[in-house]
Amino acid sequence: MNDDIKQIQGIKRPYDVTPSASAGYQPVAKKKKGVPIVGTTLRELIHTSAKLESTTIDGRSRNCPYLDTINRSLLDFDFEKLCSITLSNNNVYACLVCGKYFQGRGQKSCAYTHSVEGEHHVFINLHSLQFFCLPDNYEIIDSSLDDIKYVLNPTYSKDQIEQLDKNEKMVRAYDGTLYLPGIVGLNNIKANDYCNVILQALVNVGPLRDYFLQEDNYADIRVAPGDIMINLVKRFGELVRKLWNPRNFKAHVSPHEMLQAVVKCSKKRFQITQQGDPVEFLAWFLNSLHLTLNGTKKSNSSIVYKAFQGKMKIYTRKIPPIDLSEDEKRKLLAIEEYREYDEETPYLFLSVDIPPPPLFRDEFKESIIPQVPLFQILTKFDGQTAQEHKTYKDNFLKRYEIRKLPPYLILCFRRFTKNTFYLEKNPTIVNFPI
Repeated sequence: MNDDIKQIQGIKRPYDVTPSASAGYQPVAKKKKGVPIVGTTLRELIHTSAKLESTTIDGRSRNCPYLDTINRSLLDFDFEKLCSITLSNNNVYACLVCGKYFQGRGQKSCAYTHSVEGEHHVFINLHSLQFFCLPDNYEIIDSSLDDIKYVLNPTYSKDQIEQLDKNEKMVRAYDGTLYLPGIVGLNNIKANDYCNVILQALVNVGPLRDYFLQEDNYADIRVAPGDIMINLVKRFGELVRKLWNPRNFKAHVSPHEMLQAVVKCSKKRFQITQQGDPVEFLAWFLNSLHLTLNGTKKSNSSIVYKAFQGKMKIYTRKIPPIDLSEDEKRKLLAIEEYREYDEETPYLFLSVDIPPPPLFRDEFKESIIPQVPLFQILTKFDGQTAQEHKTYKDNFLKRYEIRKLPPYLILCFRRFTKNTFYLEKNPTIVNFPI
């Protein structure tokens, strides 16, 4: 027992242990200023002291000599977090000297080998956001690295989010480029421009932006085991936070991780290497976000429905065949099948028809590009203008009437029509009232 006491004489402790002759030993705690009286055994004291020693910060942590080797102009955290050698996504580190991704930091890991061969010593864990020096393997603690941590994972307080719409000042990136947060270019990797236009439009919708800027809003969403749709929500949240980051290293963002999630979640329906229809992507993306956020048919069940859902009444009437006489048509119109009926349906966006351009050229033999006001093409939804819809069997006459407008109305102009030979674009200009 006396030998055990001698072993801990050099350990700093908030109480003294005095042996007792009658019961072997008993803990006797003497209270010091600001320290509560605690009773413990000698074995627990040794274990606690050893634990404190193991968690003591290395003296080199705050005096790393390799911080000047960091090259911020080569850092790009927009790509998928995979090791550049093993393609693994577990325990990935980024080299802050060359910007490459490597796995692990043990003596047989890719990051350790890279630090020895390339003499690159400063790394950041892409998941825990901790900085390490390799091959010495100690954690780096320095406030000058906070800008790198913020670029990798931007965070916003409620006060900062409230000031976003009031801020009209340009900010300067690390590379010297001026940009306005939220109005940032997205890289076109190959043929993903049809996705970029939708993503850039959605990140500037106030309620949707504010919701995804705070990661706590969707961090604890319950999904079924093996459901990959949650990745779509997380990647979109990361993209929104990066696009609105006022401390970026560059004035553009690569949507690589977001597009990878789109390809996987859509089962390769929308791809990076092939052009797609932005309207189809918009419909799929909004409905996927709504369902993943545990949305239901109720109008306020998710942030998507709160921002974009409206209500419309559709009046439908079946048209009698053309080859019938007037008397036969009157008889058919009296039947229940040919009577007009209506139904109310929700919508997330409105598809607007643009009038076709004229076939003839002007006096200078140039194509005439017509211009129409927005209100003229919106007469489709006034409840009086009827449109004919043909199916493989019957023809129907439909009228559309908007009953409820959403806070943010999305209008889709279908300019492209596919004929027998090629894809034709309608050049008609739509004039907005503002």
